[in-house]
Amino acid sequence: MTTALRLAVLGAGSWGTTFAQVLADGGAQVSLWARREQVAREIREEHRNRTYLGEHELPAAVHGSSRWEEALEGADGIVLAIPAQSMRATLASRPPLPAVPVLSLTKGIERGTDARLSEIVVDAGGADREAVGVLSGPNLSAEIAERRPCASVVAAPSQELAEVLAAWCEAPYLRAYTSTDVLGVEIAGAVKNVIAIAVGAAAGLGHGHNTTASLITRGLAEITRLGVALGGRRETFSGLAGMGDLVATCASPLSRNHRLGLALGRGLDVSAAAAEVGQTAEGVATARAVADLAARLDVDMPITRAVVAVVDHGARIDEVTTALLSRPLRPE
Repeated sequence: MTTALRLAVLGAGSWGTTFAQVLADGGAQVSLWARREQVAREIREEHRNRTYLGEHELPAAVHGSSRWEEALEGADGIVLAIPAQSMRATLASRPPLPAVPVLSLTKGIERGTDARLSEIVVDAGGADREAVGVLSGPNLSAEIAERRPCASVVAAPSQELAEVLAAWCEAPYLRAYTSTDVLGVEIAGAVKNVIAIAVGAAAGLGHGHNTTASLITRGLAEITRLGVALGGRRETFSGLAGMGDLVATCASPLSRNHRLGLALGRGLDVSAAAAEVGQTAEGVATARAVADLAARLDVDMPITRAVVAVVDHGARIDEVTTALLSRPLRPE
């Protein structure tokens, strides 16, 4: 009889909890770490995480714990779903991660260092660089929690590791493709959140599908320019991690970054918009890091600069949007 894989998910927000379900539905025994004991107990005793998933029932194979060491004990692999801007502090304040494969679900770039999440896992978590992979794609957690079909891409330094990590995700409703372009997948997953804020803001201002389609298309061009300049593969950005995730995040009211943009477009300031969304919208903090990277590499990213002007410098969203669409003529 085959022993079930034991996987630890660190981070019990909406995406971490949903992915714990994915792993359990794929046959794994899952230990889900939550910062608060109240949340861990609810997962452990009631199979629910009401803060993020309401009354949705989790599989019995998902066990909640607020004790870091307990969650990791005996784990064959680790999944990280800690918010981007608190990833380093969380990992650095605890013992090094065990020497097992690690899959990061978090999308973002660290503000202040411009580090990608896989780099933080190595630097702060003590993981072996060759054992760290990332997952991205159209991953709206609310739909995946409902077990609606979707696809994602798992990228790792080697094809062998990518296949190992993808095998963790064998739930009937999630198809995982593999890649070895870790950098490209991470850049695509991070920058699409910034573009989604711009698209949401345009919708909040009352603009139509022509405007949003234009922003999505030009946003993909920005993502691709930056990713290729950093060493990513151009084809990555036309796949699930690039175009796929961008379309889902920009078009869906389930997207936190899209909802934050909508609130900005309706006239709320950043703090009020974030409070209305109620969960972390990674694009706000990521925008400045992306703009810094682009400036250092001399990559033109006007949509990203516009988002930074609003979320960091208090610019009016209507003026920024008008300026974007009235830029000088140039070849596409």
